[in-house]
Amino acid sequence: MREIVLDTETTGLDPGAGHRVVEIACLELVNHLPTGEKFQRYLNPEREMPPDAQAVHGLTDEFLKAQPVFAAVVDEFLGFIGNDRLIIHNAEFDIGFINAELARLGFTALDRRRAIDTVQLARRKFPGSPASLDALCSRFNIDNSERTLHGALLDAELLSEVYLELIGGRQSAMELGAAGAAAQVPAANRPVRPSRPHAPSADESAAHAALLGRLKNPLWSA
Repeated sequence: MREIVLDTETTGLDPGAGHRVVEIACLELVNHLPTGEKFQRYLNPEREMPPDAQAVHGLTDEFLKAQPVFAAVVDEFLGFIGNDRLIIHNAEFDIGFINAELARLGFTALDRRRAIDTVQLARRKFPGSPASLDALCSRFNIDNSERTLHGALLDAELLSEVYLELIGGRQSAMELGAAGAAAQVPAANRPVRPSRPHAPSADESAAHAALLGRLKNPLWSA
């Protein structure tokens, strides 16, 4: 099964206000695991970069003016993603920007139903907890120390690890043969792993209490 982890960087928050994509990155997964195949391009947005957006990703007007425009890479981009499922953190944002770029060139819009939104996955799995990419990296002990600025390729790489954790892929990808071999190792020779903390943090407890406070006529108070 082929999936594409996708991320963008932009000049702002609203494509309807004329903001544009300045970086797009895609990472190929097969059976939920990265294959090493990637597509990444910086793009000339054909407009100035607002200072607040530059502070997020660090991409300057001088650098971006030397990059290709979206029209020059659109065929390669569409060929890479094909018709496969898209894995996106806050899919509405990225697909909205990509579809605005496609519309300028007369291309058919991407179907939003083909995207899995990892923000929604995280909120369903951990209701009331933060669902940002940094928060999920922290939850799953994924090293995001290089993420001093946002970057589409780095964020796609981190998201591929987060996605695997969210769907329980690390457990489902284990081979029975490997598990059986591990079971035959004498207990005295097995490595001792420290227990993982499972108690909620103060912020998680407060978020849970706030969620319960919004429920009307809960069963346990009947």
